[in-house]
Amino acid sequence: MLAKIPGMPLQTRVNTSFIKTALLVVIIFLPAYFLKAQRAKHDSISFKKIILTSDFVSEGVAVGDVNHDGKQDIMAGAFWFEAPTWTRHEIDDAKTFFPDTAFSNSFLNFSMDVNQDGWIDFVRVGFPGKEVVWYQNPANKPGHWKMYTICSNIGNESPAFVDIDGDGRPDILCNDPIAKEIVWFKSPSKKGDTAWKRYVISKGDIATGIYTHGLGLGDINGDGRKDVIITKGWWEAPKDVTQPNWQFHTVDLGEDCSQMYTFDVDGDGDADVISASAHNYGIWWHEQVKDNSGNISFVHHTISSLFSESHGLALADINGDGNPDLITGKRWYAHNGKDPGGTDAAVLYWFEYKPGKQPAWIPHFIDDNSGVGLHVVVKDMNKDGLPDIVIANKKGVFLFEQARK
Repeated sequence: MLAKIPGMPLQTRVNTSFIKTALLVVIIFLPAYFLKAQRAKHDSISFKKIILTSDFVSEGVAVGDVNHDGKQDIMAGAFWFEAPTWTRHEIDDAKTFFPDTAFSNSFLNFSMDVNQDGWIDFVRVGFPGKEVVWYQNPANKPGHWKMYTICSNIGNESPAFVDIDGDGRPDILCNDPIAKEIVWFKSPSKKGDTAWKRYVISKGDIATGIYTHGLGLGDINGDGRKDVIITKGWWEAPKDVTQPNWQFHTVDLGEDCSQMYTFDVDGDGDADVISASAHNYGIWWHEQVKDNSGNISFVHHTISSLFSESHGLALADINGDGNPDLITGKRWYAHNGKDPGGTDAAVLYWFEYKPGKQPAWIPHFIDDNSGVGLHVVVKDMNKDGLPDIVIANKKGVFLFEQARK
């Protein structure tokens, strides 16, 4: 029986008691409910694996609507695969390779309308120190695509397809190991043009070896211009990016790696750098710090050491929370199984970024029999609003279609 409180009606006392009990339940159980709901949201992300081929044809891959049917096709090495059945067609003479004894002639692939005729073309970067070429889309005419040479020898194992001059069209950033130069090739800017113009950033021995690892483009010093980044430092972009002799700043940006990205990981307003080991263990973010004189240095933080040979790395928002995530995996048999962990399973992961003063990256397993090649493509391939993952490597060519429960 409820005790009578002077001046308070019985119904009011019952309601007050009920409210207190309800509030207690909310305080105890609501955080757990939201945590469970948050986990459910992330656990609801899965990927359907589609094997386009199990042949080793390329360690690079590109996407684009090759035949103008409104669907995204996939290009890798000497082939393009027609969506949605992924019928294989030849771009050039058919070439396949033996994964345990050979490398391919297709390390990285990119796509763009080079001559601006309305048809997507194909760019193939060969073995380090060899050629980079582009193939002109024949606009649904039969036969092989016409090939043009951009450069007969480019180095660095992660040449970047990035917009250096800000004209909205991607250029090629790499090194010339013969001339010992860091260079970039400006893509044709006029309709019908097929010539790529070469510009020198720096001359010398810094990062100009054939097998140099690690390359990126991003604004390190916050001046609004995108700098060129390597593991040993960064070249400061001048106002006119076509001029030579960019100023080099020596800093430690970690070990040999694949792609390098700038991103304010810890939310303190400056650009940090993200990289991943090409032939060993480690995915890292490098925290930018400044001393009292404004000198820039970097503190290294490990994101993961779950697997080795993360020779391809993408930065993209997988779960749609507005934050960029990391997508990478093992480049299986990168050195024919001789690297640390070289014969381990060819895993593929995405790492969910959680911002904060102590940022976190949560690993999510995708697959253990594919891995990555020299780079990773993230794009909505089937127009369902969800980013998918496309890769090519010594195990074949793969599409991972994202699904939500």
